[in-house]
Amino acid sequence: MKSNELHRGLETRHLRLMSLGAAIGVGLFLGSGAAIKMAGPSILLGYLIGGLAVFIIMRALGEMAVDNPVAGSFSRYACDYISPLAGYLTGWNYWFFWIVTCMAEVTAVGIYMQFWFPDSPAWIWALISLTAMAAVNFIAVKAYGEFEFWFAMIKVVTIILMIISGLGMIVFGFGNNGVATGIGNLWSHGGFFPNGLTGLLVALPLVTFAYGGIEMLGVTAGEAKNPTQSIASAINSVFWRILIFYVGALFVVMSIYPWNEIGTTGSPFVMTFEKIGIPAAAGIINFVVITSALSSCNSGIFSTGRMLNNLSFQGQALKIFKHINLKGVPVYAILFSVFMLLFGVVLNYVAPKQVFMWLIAISTFASMWTWFIILVAHIKFKKNFEYKKVSNICVPFFPITSYLTIAYLFVVAGVMFFKEDLRMALIIGVIWMFFLVALYYILGYNKKNNIAELTKGKI
Repeated sequence: MKSNELHRGLETRHLRLMSLGAAIGVGLFLGSGAAIKMAGPSILLGYLIGGLAVFIIMRALGEMAVDNPVAGSFSRYACDYISPLAGYLTGWNYWFFWIVTCMAEVTAVGIYMQFWFPDSPAWIWALISLTAMAAVNFIAVKAYGEFEFWFAMIKVVTIILMIISGLGMIVFGFGNNGVATGIGNLWSHGGFFPNGLTGLLVALPLVTFAYGGIEMLGVTAGEAKNPTQSIASAINSVFWRILIFYVGALFVVMSIYPWNEIGTTGSPFVMTFEKIGIPAAAGIINFVVITSALSSCNSGIFSTGRMLNNLSFQGQALKIFKHINLKGVPVYAILFSVFMLLFGVVLNYVAPKQVFMWLIAISTFASMWTWFIILVAHIKFKKNFEYKKVSNICVPFFPITSYLTIAYLFVVAGVMFFKEDLRMALIIGVIWMFFLVALYYILGYNKKNNIAELTKGKI
């Protein structure tokens, strides 16, 4: 293998589990309780609507990725089909999204480890987890793929076991003295919409954030074996699997427990496993959540490294980030990201809580911006460029579904604006965008876009 080239070491099985694992994490195991509290059983409809929006976004991304499988993914597509400024904003926003997400995840690992080691300092576990995941990313892309495959498998097996066990209780009364619980709890406590349509609407931001991260499948395009087949296969399967896991798992939880009892005593998953009769439920879920956090950190280091590498090729980051070693790893891009993560972990512990929440707000905005840009770039891709169909992946009922999905994102943004505790995410996000635009012109990136090098397919 030559240096300065990413290696195609990710197989179809890696991509399928990675895309699935990216969207199933702490938000489902721990955060779903808050969404249920807002919308009640109607949250199932919310996850279905959000899932359909994600399906359209992933189809749009997949169609572009199959046509041009590069590691820069949506940053490159924004640069090619919208403008260099759009590519710059998308790339740096997504880099920042994963930096902040990883800060939160490694911090969470430290907190979760105190479940078993209550007297240990959390920062040690955060440092160990960050070091371990950085080491994985320095080995080779195949090592990253294997770790993500098994991390995702742990989550998938846990959810499947809970769904099967829960259905046994619902239908046959397993763990409930032989008395089948049925599904009456879905409408017996205030109806399917106990808080009305408003409750469902208010919960949509939480639903949307829960699916965040799934778009990182596009970043793997530059290192996928046979991308035309593997990317299309992963995207075609991930929607149905995620829908089964999210809707199926929460259907079981809310059938067994009245919705108004969920979210008051910890994770819905812990409650369900305990109800089935598994005494170590809290420990099991704690282990799964730790692997979820490590998986997110692993994906974050991978994504930030590739995005910096792409931005450098676009003339929108330091030239040193172009360097790729003989193993196909963008070492300096990853080193810089890991350094920023170390700084961020320290900041998380010493800075006021409000400062860190502002960073989270920017990353939230960045995630929604990425989805919006994917849709706009795809519309431009279809309308302004000669397009040759190279796979069976496409956006159904284009362009109507694309515009409806953009409308969905604006609805979520509108809910965030009118919801006081989420409004700050939009305000700080807009300020952050103005800051990035100012840097774009101050640093002269508007004059340095290396479009000629992009068209040579160097990454």
